[in-house]
Amino acid sequence: MTRPPLPPFTAETAQQKVQLAEDAWNSRDPERVALAYSPDSVWRNRSEFLTGRAEIAAFLTRKWAKERDYALRKELWAYTDNRIAVRFTYEWHDADGQWWRSHGNELWEFDADGLMVRREASINDLEIDATDRSIFGPRS
Repeated sequence: MTRPPLPPFTAETAQQKVQLAEDAWNSRDPERVALAYSPDSVWRNRSEFLTGRAEIAAFLTRKWAKERDYALRKELWAYTDNRIAVRFTYEWHDADGQWWRSHGNELWEFDADGLMVRREASINDLEIDATDRSIFGPRS
């Protein structure tokens, strides 16, 4: 299975990869998102460590059950042959209706087939008022 665009990345293909990731994550479909990762992909998300698509899909299922009305924006920060660095912001609310804005950075590494084999994510959360929201669903 290949997942274009494939490395080595150019500015254009790295940007395409970032936008495809943003679109997939905004679908909030754990199975769809998990297919972008290699079967043995390794993740660090905050303080949680995951290996493989099944763990990734289970993590995303838990994440989106907690982070309601999740909406994400990703921005290409840098790229090399098979690696991409991304900055991101997303907004969501919890079960009590409290809104949050989460900021972070991701480091991605891809195999020759364009599947992500490694993802390192550092994320910070900021409590916000609903009136301070700036992200309202996927990009149009």
